[in-house]
Order: sequence, then C-alpha cells, then structure tokens
Amino acid sequence: MDIEAILAIVFIFGGGTLFLLAISPVGKAIAERIRHGRTPLASPDPEVLNELERLRTEVMELQERMDFTERLLANKQSSELPQGTP
Repeated sequence: MDIEAILAIVFIFGGGTLFLLAISPVGKAIAERIRHGRTPLASPDPEVLNELERLRTEVMELQERMDFTERLLANKQSSELPQGTP
C-alpha cells in the first residue's frame, strides 16, 4: 500500500472522528474549558465537610478496634504455643 492511501485513510477517519468529537457534549466541554480557562472551585459545603470529618472519626475508631483485636489474637496465639522442654 502506498503512503498516499494510508494518509487519505488517516485524514478521512481522523477528520470524521474530530468532527464528531467537536459536536459531542465532551467536545463542547473541552471548547468551554479552552475558551474560559479554569474556573475557581466553589467553596465547600459545610454539611459535606461535617460528614467527611464524621467519616474520618469512624475510620480512626475502626482502626483502633482492629489494632486491639490483632493484639488480642497475637497474645492468644502466643499463649497457645506448646512449651519446649529444657
């Protein structure tokens, strides 16, 4: 196959793909981003921040419980080991 045929196929399918992307919602969103640049983030919702803090507290409590349980299991397993004879 010669190079002109390959380039023609690439341009036809590539151009069609770019056209479809341009008219799609994704293409419109990319165009808006280019046109207006980055928009500053809105201030966080206090309810969301409170929920996040509550979840962090719960995760910390669960981690402490898991550590405690692991220590109990480790102590139980070490006490169950048979004692060697001297």
